[in-house]
Amino acid sequence: MMKGFSNIDTVQGVCENCEEETILVAIVTDYYRCTNCGADTRQHINGSIRYIKLTESDKAYIKANNDTYNTDKR
Repeated sequence: MMKGFSNIDTVQGVCENCEEETILVAIVTDYYRCTNCGADTRQHINGSIRYIKLTESDKAYIKANNDTYNTDKR
């Protein structure tokens, strides 16, 4: 069972929603969920990595690609 968890993409960062330092879990590529408040964020890299609130188009992308991501073997 623990073998399945070794492929989970997690990062440490500051959630834009709750403004806390937290662990963020990937839900699809470049999109993460805060383990503190449950907010979904998008990874933004521009000299430094930030996690920003999702737009409606981001939410549509996640919904369309979530099944594909969950079956990805990485």
